[in-house]
This record gives sequence, structure tokens and C-alpha cells, in this order.
Amino acid sequence: MKRMIVLALGLVMAIGLLTGCSSSPAKTEDATEAAADGKTWIIATDTVFKPFEYTDANGDFVGIDVDILAAVAENQGFSYELKSLGWDSAIAACQSKQADGMIAGASITDERKESGWIFSDGYYNATQSMAVPADSEIAGFEDLKDQTVAVKTGTMGATYAESLADQYGFKITYMEDSPTMYQAVTGGQAVACFEDTPIMITAIKEGGDELPLKVLENTANEGADYGFAIFNEENQPLIDMFNAGLAEIKANGTYDEIVNKYLGE
Repeated sequence: MKRMIVLALGLVMAIGLLTGCSSSPAKTEDATEAAADGKTWIIATDTVFKPFEYTDANGDFVGIDVDILAAVAENQGFSYELKSLGWDSAIAACQSKQADGMIAGASITDERKESGWIFSDGYYNATQSMAVPADSEIAGFEDLKDQTVAVKTGTMGATYAESLADQYGFKITYMEDSPTMYQAVTGGQAVACFEDTPIMITAIKEGGDELPLKVLENTANEGADYGFAIFNEENQPLIDMFNAGLAEIKANGTYDEIVNKYLGE
């Protein structure tokens, strides 16, 4: 588990504002106070969701979400500790107030909002698709009747599969993480899996012969934006800082550099 600390810069930036410095990023009053008072925000994330969060060959925790959070924190001058917990555990940590926020490729949906998620502005739009073994004759949802598909618990991929199950007559088995889900398909326990499209494309590309899957292009949905999330209104300053920082890094080109680093132009 990797942890990252970004040094608090809020006090310096606040002084700059008082002296008329016009180059400091805009913040709300509450967000400025939160950044300047020395608070270290606890941010939970997933463990295996490449290219958004994962461990590289050097054992460092990296990814699009990881880099976006670092860039936003630096821009807005707040400190944080990133805890790699896994999807379900990250949600639980936020709900129990053991973590202040969560960034883990979480799609912004009305259902999640109604259940207590408080989202930032969207920072990446992702579709969900179906993948099958590379040598599979399955060409679409119509070929899934009476078959079993694998999904990762609590994800948009799972929601997408659930929305199609009755119509196409297939069964669903739930997995804890993406690698286990992929293994179920390559091992024959399931004939297909549903996951966020960029995640599966990256996994298959880098897995090579060890991950003989293919994404079926005609299976993608309309997709939804990923958002940073909190579960406690007291942490609204964290959302405000994230939104302000996200706008800044999009404007100055940092956001595009991060996405292109992992996904290409």
C-alpha cells in the first residue's frame, strides 16, 4: 500500500492573496481555511484499476487518478494522505468517516447521489463494455443466453450487466476485483465480463498472451463521468478545492498531459 503526502502550501498562497498576488488559484473561503490550517485529508482509492490507480514496476502507486489528485492538491495547496484500500473498503472507509474522500474511477450516477455520495465535477468520461475470450465465438449480448458473465461488485460494469441480464437471459457472478474477474473469464468460469472500457483495453494490451481477451466494440453503453466523492457534508471544502483545482489544471494543460501519459493522444 502506497501513501502520498503533498506538503501544505495553503498558508503561503493565502499570504500571496493578502499581498495582492493575482497568480494564486481561486478558492472559496472555507476551502482556503481548510488548506491553510494544516489539515491532512485522508483520501481512499482502489488498488487495481489500471490506468487510473495501480502499482508500477518500482512498487510506486500511480495512475490517472493518482496524478490528478496530486496536481489538484498542489494547485490548491492542501495536504493529503492517499490510502489504497480496494473499491468496497474505500467506500466503507468514507462512510464510517475513516477517510474524508474517495477517488477511484467512481462514475457519477443519480443512484449513488441518492444513497449519500457527494460528487465533484466530472473529470473523465468512461463507457462500459463487454469482453470475451480472444477465441470466443460470442459476438454480442444475444449469444449470452443461459451463460454466466463476471462483474466486479458495486461498479458501473456490474450495473450495466444487471440492466441487460433479464433481456438477454444470462446469469451474473460477482468478483472482488478486476484481476479475479478476468481470471474467471480466461479460466472458463464465465464467458464474458463487464468493465469500464479504458480499464479493459489497458489490461488486455499490457497482459498480452497472459490475458487473452478482446473487447467487443458493439457492446459499449453511453458512459458517465468519473467524479471525486465525499460522503459527509462537513467535507464540502474538499470538493470545492478539487473542483477549483481541476478547472485550473484543465486550463493550464496539466490535465491533458496526465491523461495522455497513460492513454496516449
